[in-house]
Amino acid sequence: MNELEPVYVDDFEKIRQIIDQARQEAAYKVNETIISLYWNIGKFVSEKAQQDGWGRSTVKQLSQYILSKEPGIRGYSAQNIWRMKQFFETYQDKPELSTLLRANTWSNNLHIMSKSKTDEERAFYLKLASKEKYKARELERQIDSGYYERLLLSNGKAPSGIDHTENTGMIRDLYMLEFLNLPEPYKEFDLKQAILKNMKQFLLEFGRDFIFMGEEYHLQVGKNDYFVDLLFYHRELQCLVAIDLKIDDFKPEYLGKMEFYLEALDRDIRKPHENPSVGIILCKSKDEDVVEYALSRNMSSTLISEYRTKLISKEILQKKLEELYDAADESQNSQQC
Repeated sequence: MNELEPVYVDDFEKIRQIIDQARQEAAYKVNETIISLYWNIGKFVSEKAQQDGWGRSTVKQLSQYILSKEPGIRGYSAQNIWRMKQFFETYQDKPELSTLLRANTWSNNLHIMSKSKTDEERAFYLKLASKEKYKARELERQIDSGYYERLLLSNGKAPSGIDHTENTGMIRDLYMLEFLNLPEPYKEFDLKQAILKNMKQFLLEFGRDFIFMGEEYHLQVGKNDYFVDLLFYHRELQCLVAIDLKIDDFKPEYLGKMEFYLEALDRDIRKPHENPSVGIILCKSKDEDVVEYALSRNMSSTLISEYRTKLISKEILQKKLEELYDAADESQNSQQC
């Protein structure tokens, strides 16, 4: 192959991007057609079940008939046809979710339908999977790790110093880092190295809008050198995000160090069009009262988040969520009395 002349590289890349975009659009249309097909089959079977008493045995015969007429065709097992019926019945009264259903693969739809307990949770994961372009395994991990419950258990509010977004959940109170497989005990260096080795999974947990910029990111203030554990850029927030790693409880003095880092980033690294930098102090645990006291007297753009190196069961998270709702109901009732 002849060496490319540099003058053509940009133009050639534009053509390649056009090809890639066309492929993505074609794949989306194919997926949309498949979901619509499964929806229509599910509707037909559901109506027959109500009108003519079709059950699993009839669906099994239907599967055998289709496979005999279309040898080698895939996706029409009795189990999958029954799932099509469930799919239609789950969403038949939710026309507002129609576009999201067709934006997700069949595998993703099945995970969301079978593992979510409420309409709100299903809508959440449909939007999340569509936005993040999750593969089935990635989505399954997010559901199993209680992403939805963890988000709701977070206070849902950005610190007062972060006024450049109205979206909640971009930076959360609790992160699951079970994929690091850290031995006990471990040091901050071990935590950072494990994150660097598992950056793909780390970004899946934190969100794909995070772009990794470096570790031990160098800042020079006066004649002194300082180093940020991990530095990211967040595309939607359009700001630098500094992460300080801690293997113990949050301590108030950690906040002063992070505020210093953010000031240095804003003065020396941030570009004119970017929003003020945000900090995350990622601790093994935190006392909410200590956090509230530490943040109460300043317009901080720092968040204090916890991490777990082992998954908390979805059942425990759901129980905590129920307790949160019960407490909110009791508070509302007491105010009305």
